[in-house]
Amino acid sequence: MKLASRMGRLGTESAFEVLAKAKALEAAGAPVIHLEIGEPDFDTPAHVARAAQEALDRGMTHYVPAPGIPELRAAVAGALERDGRMSTTPDRVIVTPGAKPIMFFAILALCEEGDEVLYPDPGFPMYASITAFAGATPVPVPLRESNGFTIDPDELASLVTPRTKLLVLNSPHNPCGSALDRAQVEAIAEIAIRNDLTVLSDEVYWALRYGGRHHSVLDVPGMAERTILLDGWSKTYAMTGWRLGYGVFPPDLVEPVSRLVINSVSCTSAFSQHAAIAALEGPRDDVDRMRAAFEERAEVVVDGLNAIPGVTCVRPGGAFYAFPNVTGLGLPEGELADRLLNEAGVAVLPGTAFGQYGKGYLRFSYANSTDNIKAALGAFADLAAEVARA
Repeated sequence: MKLASRMGRLGTESAFEVLAKAKALEAAGAPVIHLEIGEPDFDTPAHVARAAQEALDRGMTHYVPAPGIPELRAAVAGALERDGRMSTTPDRVIVTPGAKPIMFFAILALCEEGDEVLYPDPGFPMYASITAFAGATPVPVPLRESNGFTIDPDELASLVTPRTKLLVLNSPHNPCGSALDRAQVEAIAEIAIRNDLTVLSDEVYWALRYGGRHHSVLDVPGMAERTILLDGWSKTYAMTGWRLGYGVFPPDLVEPVSRLVINSVSCTSAFSQHAAIAALEGPRDDVDRMRAAFEERAEVVVDGLNAIPGVTCVRPGGAFYAFPNVTGLGLPEGELADRLLNEAGVAVLPGTAFGQYGKGYLRFSYANSTDNIKAALGAFADLAAEVARA
């Protein structure tokens, strides 16, 4: 059976591949500490799960409108207003089963052959994969350790061409844990306005910002009409398995993207949307505790990594990822990640899983207990010492 040529342009997400290898080792009896998967290690808040059960009990098991139930679209708009993120209307909100469809639908609706999409590298691998699948050209915007793994506006401006259609942003950032500041988002917004670019702002980690408020291009006047906000419930509310995401779109994109929803998934499950309302409108205690725990773990993992000879690590500004520089160990990042898993029982990802500019780095997800993180750091230190002796 011959596959369509477009399938050769579609990539994958290495976290799930490494997770499968780690699970296979565990099934064979080997202990593994999981620092590879980007998933909060907390349970969904109890009041959210109860809301889903109550919706099931009320028979919320049927088709609903493709863009989302009106109550949830209104709740999203209300939450964005309360949190000071943007002022919008429910008719611009589209709910999808997970946040990835928002990326897919936005790129499919906007980009075609000959268009270019600027995206962060290192960055979430789906940005480049979906762009290439749609027939457009992915253009990496390097995130450099010397700049705190954030976009350099001057370098960004130099990469814009007459063919540039879309700019993808992600802050707080996966895999680097970096976060844009006010001056950076203002400079990036100016570039987008000057070049008439649409922006896809992936803010799924917005609530996990450390030591200061979240900054977005949406803070800049005039950006709401050219920005697609991508967010969801997975990271903020520990709801990865619920598959709930949303986008806030400029008015001209709402109908085309709604058509893409109809043609692909029809709608997002009814009962889960009622759970999503409970998450947005209920108490935030669990979210605050989770963010505080991640911030405490960030200190542990960064201090531990920087204590290993040959390893350096920038302190993250949000999310739950550390991105250590391991070039001082003298091993390629892929080989080092394999040895960490197979010899030390620690599952991490090579930086190149997130693009060419991830060469020389590893990604550690510290969505695990402090005890496990300390054990993983100890195992890494032992392996690093062994490598140094070789």
